[in-house]
Amino acid sequence: MKPFNFTQQSLSRRLFLERTANGFGALALTSLLNQNVQAETSPGEPHTMLPRVPHHPAKAKHVIFLYMDGGPSQMDTFDPKPLLDKEHGQPIKMKVQRTQFDNVGKVLKSPWEFKQHGESGIWVSSLFPHVAQCADDLCIIRSMTSEFSEHTNANYFLHTGHGLQGRPSMGAWVAYGLGTVSQNLPGFVVLNGGLTPPGGLDCFHNGFLPATFQGSVFLPGEHPVADLTSERKLSPQEQKLEERKWQLLNQLDQGTLARLGRPDEIDSAIKNFELASRMQLAVPDLMDVSAESKSTQELYGFNATYPLTRTYAHQCLVARRLIERGVRFVEITCPNVKGDRWDQHGNLKEGHELNSLAVDQPIAGLLTDLKQRGLLEDTLIIWGGEFGRTPMAQGENGRDHNPFGFTMWLAGGGVKPGLTYGATDEYGYHAIENKMEIHDLHATMLHLLGVDHTRLTVRNSSRDMRLTDVFGHVFHDIIA
Repeated sequence: MKPFNFTQQSLSRRLFLERTANGFGALALTSLLNQNVQAETSPGEPHTMLPRVPHHPAKAKHVIFLYMDGGPSQMDTFDPKPLLDKEHGQPIKMKVQRTQFDNVGKVLKSPWEFKQHGESGIWVSSLFPHVAQCADDLCIIRSMTSEFSEHTNANYFLHTGHGLQGRPSMGAWVAYGLGTVSQNLPGFVVLNGGLTPPGGLDCFHNGFLPATFQGSVFLPGEHPVADLTSERKLSPQEQKLEERKWQLLNQLDQGTLARLGRPDEIDSAIKNFELASRMQLAVPDLMDVSAESKSTQELYGFNATYPLTRTYAHQCLVARRLIERGVRFVEITCPNVKGDRWDQHGNLKEGHELNSLAVDQPIAGLLTDLKQRGLLEDTLIIWGGEFGRTPMAQGENGRDHNPFGFTMWLAGGGVKPGLTYGATDEYGYHAIENKMEIHDLHATMLHLLGVDHTRLTVRNSSRDMRLTDVFGHVFHDIIA
């Protein structure tokens, strides 16, 4: 009786030689995988997380994206508008675009006082007393724009460069283009502070890139990753048995790849299981911040009275520890402030104050800590949301969505410190000077990382796809 052939092919001489050759190749590959390989490949080579040679000399090696979910108000944070004080309570004297909820009230002044800070004299509102102390490290961009005024589409656009779901996140593109120095942690990590943004996990998806590059979400608390540890401690004999099982699985995996080639579904699954095994040792050490000095913990806000400040402080400190271990892209989402985020359609004052209270000290602590350790110069910090807010009120005391002109800021990673760039009109409604689009932000980010955004492409659906689509310009004016 003939043995069952899983591929349903007769074992011809040619097939026999092919399988034999692939088998020897798999053995050689297994040997290589067991070594501490430090080889560098070119940007965009799939199915590997090894570090890659950038297109040009890089100013930044890592990115930390401080995502302010919901849309902070630019005229209440980093873009003061005295005209709002002068015309408070009056109808706005300019043409108003249709807003998300089409509920246009009177001009609403900022409830917070602005002051200039640092040698650069950057304007910061009293919402951010701690970040204000880092003013000379900030590059404030007041002329950001988006193409979408609804959260889900705007989130996809900010994260993936496209307003619909299904495209790779910028963190996935960065990991795909540059790989990661760490072989025990993912190249793209999302630290969930308590809220998943509208659009869900697709904001962190790999899209049409290999699944190896999708964002790995770490939750707050004692168990950031599911099934990270065994429910019971294994005996030495059981540990040896587990090791033998992994060796057998590796042999079977390589045999499958030798027969079928390297389809993404199989190759990425193998790599993800291998990474998960290594993470069992790496993640507990990463998340245990007890060895950090008391002064460091206090700097981030571990002793703050507001619980969500402590939550975000832990996330920011873990972000620093992640880049120290070589992770390429880290995103931190907002904590759960009364079930909401920076999206105050009503009760602007209380909502923005609670959100700023949660993130202000930890962000300043992160900037200060990175600078003291010499890490800020090659770590690009990006702060901002998917859009801004309107200068006129929604109802009595809220602000609606505004994609026509808003503020984000960058720090470290090769950007000019102490710079205010671009401008909105006198109401803070539309960008009127040095207008920057999301595609431009992505192109500039990749440039700072040493990647030419026009060359980082993937063939998909008979078209070369990239993060910036067919758009995007590098803004050299903000690069040091």
